[in-house]
Amino acid sequence: MADVEALLARIEALEARALEAEDYRELVNLQGAYGYYVDKGLWDKAADLFAEEGTLEIAGRGVYVGRNRVREYLHCLPEYQDGTIFNHMQLQPVLHIDSAAGTAKGRWRTLMMVGMMDAEVGRWGEATYENTYVREDGKWRIASLHGIINFYCEYDEGWHKG
Repeated sequence: MADVEALLARIEALEARALEAEDYRELVNLQGAYGYYVDKGLWDKAADLFAEEGTLEIAGRGVYVGRNRVREYLHCLPEYQDGTIFNHMQLQPVLHIDSAAGTAKGRWRTLMMVGMMDAEVGRWGEATYENTYVREDGKWRIASLHGIINFYCEYDEGWHKG
């Protein structure tokens, strides 16, 4: 009987570890999808990654509360078109996941290349994202995205003048 109980405890522990690993993978993919959708100007797809009451705050431009307000904010960004680049590479994830509670916190670094040929704009940037996540209807969503810009500089002037 003790052997059976030990095996059941081991199975439960392995199931918990498997869930944590799956949650980690899903959260990395979620944040990567956000970066990709922003890169391509797919504002509606980016907004759909947020929880129903999710928030977005980037560079002190205000806090947008709720998926619909996040969508409105994103649609105010420049239109993606030929000659435009909005690369936001999501790097160095540090995730703290509570799989049982369906919540997580994450820190990411993003290296940005922003350019619009028609406006003759070319910029480098780097930011830190301090985000929270929630499992909503069985799917991980962004509960809060808080982007802190560490620097922005003009491409032709160099990083040292940013």
